[in-house]
Amino acid sequence: MVSDRELDERQATVYEIEGRQHVRASPGFTEAITRAHAAQQRPRCVCVPGGLETYIAKLADYYVIKRMPGTGHLHAASCPHFEPTANESGLRPLLGTAIREDPSTGLIALRLDFALSKSAVREPRRHPNVTEAGAARSRLPRLSLRGLLHHLWDQADLTRWHPGFEGKRSWATVWRHLQQAAQQNIVGGVSLSSRLYVPEPFTPGDQDAIRLRRSACWARTAMVLGGHQALNLVIAEVKAIEPARYAFHALVKQVPDIGFALDGNLYKSLARHFSEELGIWGASESVRMIMIASFGISSAGVPTISKLSLMPVTQQWLPVENMDEQQLVERLIHEGRAFKKILRYDLSRNSKAPCIILTDRGEAAMPIYS
Repeated sequence: MVSDRELDERQATVYEIEGRQHVRASPGFTEAITRAHAAQQRPRCVCVPGGLETYIAKLADYYVIKRMPGTGHLHAASCPHFEPTANESGLRPLLGTAIREDPSTGLIALRLDFALSKSAVREPRRHPNVTEAGAARSRLPRLSLRGLLHHLWDQADLTRWHPGFEGKRSWATVWRHLQQAAQQNIVGGVSLSSRLYVPEPFTPGDQDAIRLRRSACWARTAMVLGGHQALNLVIAEVKAIEPARYAFHALVKQVPDIGFALDGNLYKSLARHFSEELGIWGASESVRMIMIASFGISSAGVPTISKLSLMPVTQQWLPVENMDEQQLVERLIHEGRAFKKILRYDLSRNSKAPCIILTDRGEAAMPIYS
């Protein structure tokens, strides 16, 4: 089958396959994509005169049509394959090193600047386990937790907005898109989807089955091999980060029965490292907070955070960094505009990059600076 990740926008995208033009609703579209993938043919997106090559990736049991690496800015701004140049976001220093896309497989290899395992023996803490914007990096670029979250949000197309999305972008949509994005990324030769936990939409009548699936996902982090415990990643909406009966915990929505524990040092460092993120979250009821964290399972069976980063988003799950951005995004949505929210990845807050790219002005995109 063909992925339905963006049916609202991509239904009208025209591709030239086997000498014929198709849209998703065309009779035989799925069959044409299947044949083209088997023959290693590349559909042409005809959003601009002459068209642009794309490629077909098969992920699990579905196909995804993806733009060729480095060609996003050549597509028409209104095309779902459009992407600003890497210079207009925090991608430039990461492409080809921390983020490497292989069109022959459709997979993206990632290099991370944090570990997905930890020593089973308690060691002295040398630094707070948070990821700040603009923190010092190693010589070879790698993705921080914040950078990984931005990458997955971009890959899941959750930075794009179109009036047709109104009322349709629920947590179920976010969950599905993030799961599909994770399947397209590998870390150390292993699918990121095998290490990522995104809470599935909670349904009261299905809570027992949901807990069983969650336990199966967490089980591998409870194992200790060679003196090291594997860590998983979690991406979730935070309900509260507060004192617990013992130490502190992060309560996340969709997981009503258990909190993610964090120690006092990590809790106290949050206000210092995420003052702006926490400030906008506390100031506006319309702002949600997304957490990405590495975590393990304690001997008591409690999910325990090792390292985390935070990202405020609007009600439509569009990332914002401050109140000005929030108000700009909400105004554009109210005006019925189509746009892409630009993310800085690991660039500092002082970096000069557009906040938003308008994509509803014909072939040419228009950057907006906040």
